[in-house]
Amino acid sequence: MSRHNRIITILNLGLLVAYPVAWWAPLMRAGLLPLFSLNEISVLTGLQSLWASDIFLALVVTLFALFAPYLKTIALALVHFGLLSRVALPALNVLGKLAMADIFLIALYITLSKGIGLGRIEVAWGLYLFTGCILTSLWISWKTGQSLD
Repeated sequence: MSRHNRIITILNLGLLVAYPVAWWAPLMRAGLLPLFSLNEISVLTGLQSLWASDIFLALVVTLFALFAPYLKTIALALVHFGLLSRVALPALNVLGKLAMADIFLIALYITLSKGIGLGRIEVAWGLYLFTGCILTSLWISWKTGQSLD
């Protein structure tokens, strides 16, 4: 394995740690009125709330935010170690795009909430971490496809 491929593999394995941190990290802080304190919302607390109110949406978000990126990362590791055929790479790219859809939904929610003006929303560091994980995963997929050609 070349030095370049080893770095890509290590970055990919690092995502197995970074994703759970991103799921617990605050994506945003939200409050009803500017005078009151803001509640931190993470991927997991948001999902917890969704399971209580809308099971279908909770399933979709769970797929996009948790399963798609993590399964893709594990599958890419299997490709890197020669345990999964590179024929799987197009399917893994689809999983990465599903995960990116979750970032889009969060950004849309923040934009809509700010536009309504009823409360206050602040973007927190976890949104940047989660976005970074997804973008890193997309880059790793791209580089893996290039290195195997």
